[in-house]
Amino acid sequence: MNSLKITEIKPSQTWQIRHEVMWPNLPFEYVQLKEDDLGLHFGAFLDEKLVSIVSCFFKDDEMQFRKLATLEEFQGKGIASELLKHIFSLAKQKNSAKIWCNARTNKKAFYEKFGMVDTHKIFTKEGQEFTIMEILL
Repeated sequence: MNSLKITEIKPSQTWQIRHEVMWPNLPFEYVQLKEDDLGLHFGAFLDEKLVSIVSCFFKDDEMQFRKLATLEEFQGKGIASELLKHIFSLAKQKNSAKIWCNARTNKKAFYEKFGMVDTHKIFTKEGQEFTIMEILL
């Protein structure tokens, strides 16, 4: 994946992919979060095209990542994995003790590949089931 480039992006650059991949049946405004301005956002570009995004929020000694999404035609190519490696490295640089996320339960196995553990704290949002996954650093 020679042409893959990961870089920090503006919150507004995440919205189109968030909407298309995660919540296509809801209004576009649904993916525009007030707290976006408090986070760091990263995009994976393939040949200059933004194909995958993630948002990170640091609080105390924890990093929560949210809204990890990859355009459908680019899924299964390891792009989201590269994004996760990038932000896990960032969390370590910032001396975070824990990384966590609200994972869609059907994506749990993906996060387990990175050593994340299911806390079995399950909740439902807009008809979608989530579980909190975490890893202690």
